Amino acid sequence: MTVPAIQLEHVTFQYDSQAEPTLHDVNLTIQPGERVLIVGPSGSGKSTLGNLINGLIPHAFPGKLSGTVKVNGAVVQDQSLAALSVNVGTVLQDPDAQFVALTAGEDIAFALENSAVAPSEMHNRVKKWADRLKIGDLLAQAPQSLSGGQKQRVAMAGVLIDEGDVLLFDEPLASLDPATGEASVALIDELHQAYHVTEVIIEHRLEDVLRRPVDRLVVMADGRILADDTPENLLRGQLLQKIGLREPLYLEAAEFAGIDLKQASHLADLETFDAPELGAKLATFTEDAPTVVAEKPQAPLLTVDALQFAYPKGRQIFTDLNLTLHHGEMVALVGRNGVGKSTLSHLIAGFLTPSAGKITLDGEDLADWSVKERADKIGYILQDPNQMISKHLIFDEVALGPRLRGWDEARVKDAVLAALKVCGLYPFRSWPINALSYGQKKRVTIAAILVLEPALMILDEPTAGQDWRHFTDMMRFLTKLNAQGITMMMITHDMHLMLEYAQRAIVLGDGGVLMDATPATVLTNPAVIEHASLAQPSLYRLAKRLDLDPLAFTQAVIDQERRVRQ
Repeated sequence: MTVPAIQLEHVTFQYDSQAEPTLHDVNLTIQPGERVLIVGPSGSGKSTLGNLINGLIPHAFPGKLSGTVKVNGAVVQDQSLAALSVNVGTVLQDPDAQFVALTAGEDIAFALENSAVAPSEMHNRVKKWADRLKIGDLLAQAPQSLSGGQKQRVAMAGVLIDEGDVLLFDEPLASLDPATGEASVALIDELHQAYHVTEVIIEHRLEDVLRRPVDRLVVMADGRILADDTPENLLRGQLLQKIGLREPLYLEAAEFAGIDLKQASHLADLETFDAPELGAKLATFTEDAPTVVAEKPQAPLLTVDALQFAYPKGRQIFTDLNLTLHHGEMVALVGRNGVGKSTLSHLIAGFLTPSAGKITLDGEDLADWSVKERADKIGYILQDPNQMISKHLIFDEVALGPRLRGWDEARVKDAVLAALKVCGLYPFRSWPINALSYGQKKRVTIAAILVLEPALMILDEPTAGQDWRHFTDMMRFLTKLNAQGITMMMITHDMHLMLEYAQRAIVLGDGGVLMDATPATVLTNPAVIEHASLAQPSLYRLAKRLDLDPLAFTQAVIDQERRVRQ
C-alpha cells in the first residue's frame, strides 16, 4: 500500500495569539505525485495548512495542535525543521523573504552548505538546477537586483536543490506581472511532469493556475475543508461563488450567453471547453450586445509632455513620455516589471525630478511645487498599507495630514469623520489600526489621502493579495470615490481589474507610452500583449478558438459584467 505524501487527520490548530482555532478538524490526504490546488477566501486557513505541511507549525509558530500531520509517513511534530525542509521545499509568496546570501548562486547552494556537501557535488547540483530553471547567467548577481520572475526561479532552485518529494507554493503569482505569472504556472507544471514530485499550490487566482491541469481542488473557508474534488466538478457547481471566489471569466461569459454549465464539458480547460451550441450562443450574445457610447472626456487634469528620466548610473527609463489624464477618469497604468510605472508615479508626486519635459496639473507647471504642495492635490497610496501607517489609532492616522497643515481641531474633526464615513470606517473611528484587516488598513490609507480633498489619486496595486470578495469590495469603493469626481490612476498587474473597472489603459514601454486605448482594445492586441508582458485574457483565447471577433466579444462581456455589477 502506497504511503501518502501528505496526511492530516482530525487536525485542529489554534495560534497562541488567537482566541479561536484557525483550523477545525481538517482531514486531507495527498498521494505521491499528485498536483493539488488549495483555494479559499482570505482568512480561510490556507497558509496555516501550508505551514503545517512544511513544519513551520509547530516549530516556528507556537500554538495548540491536536490531530496528526504526516509527510511521507513520518509525523511532522517528531521531526526537526531542518529534516522537514529537505522533504518539503517551500516557495514563499515573497521571494525576498527567502534570500540569505549575497549572490543567487550562493543562495541556491545554502542548503547544501548546511548539509556539508562536498564542493564538487555542490557545484554540479547548483549548475544542474540553474540550467534547468534557465538562470545560469544570474548566479553571480545579487538576488535583490533580479526581476520578480527571476527571483522566484532562484527561490525555486534553492528548494529544488534538496531534491525533496514535496513542493509547496504559497501564492506564487502574487508579485508577478501577467506574462511572468503565466510562465511561472507553466514552470511549476513542467517540474511536476519532469520529476513527478508532489505539488501543493496555495493560490486564490483560480483561472490563472488552471491554465495547466491540477488533479484536485481543495476548497477552504473558516478553517475547514468544504470540498475536495476535481476542478471540473467544482466549477460546475456554485460553491466557489458562494464563498467569495471567482469562476474563470470565460465561464462567466458562457453564462451571460445563456449556457447551462451543468450541460457543459471540460470546464477547467479553456482549450477544450464545450457546451451545446457554444459558438452560436456566444456569437448571438456578441451581436445582440447593446452599444455603449463612451462618455466625452472632461477637461485635462494632468498632462505629461516630452518627459525624460534616467536614474544616476542607471538605464534611461523615459525618453519621450507623453500622456494626459482627464478630470473624473479611472485609468489603469500597465506594463512589464521595471518599465517605469512606479517611476512615473514618483515623478508626478515630486519624489523624483525629470531631466527634461514638463508635468502640469490643471494647467499649472509642477516644476516649482514642493512635495508637500503636490501632496495637497495628488494622493499617492502605496501597495502595502503598513508602509504608510504611522499612528496607533484610526482617527489620528486620518487626522495626521490636516494637523500637519495647521488646521484647527474642529475642522480636523469634521473632515476626518466625513472621510471615515465615505470609506466605511466611521464605526471603527476609535479603534487601534492593528485590529483591522488588510483591506480595512488599505481604506485607512485612502481616507488619510481623501481627507485632504485631492484632485488625483495614484494607487499602486490597489487589490494586490486580496481574494475576489475583498477585491470586489475595494473596487466598488474606489468606483464610488471616482463617481464623486476624484480622478484615479491605478498601477496594476491585474488584467481583470483593468478590463472591468478602468475606462482607459495606458501601456508603458520603449521609453514612453506604447499604447493608450480602452482595456479591451489593449488586451486583444497580441503585439502589445507580448511586448508589455501582459497576458492574453481567456475571453480573447476563447473568441479566437471559436472564430469570434475578439474585441467585440471581450467588450460585450465586460459591458454585461458592469451592468450586472451595478
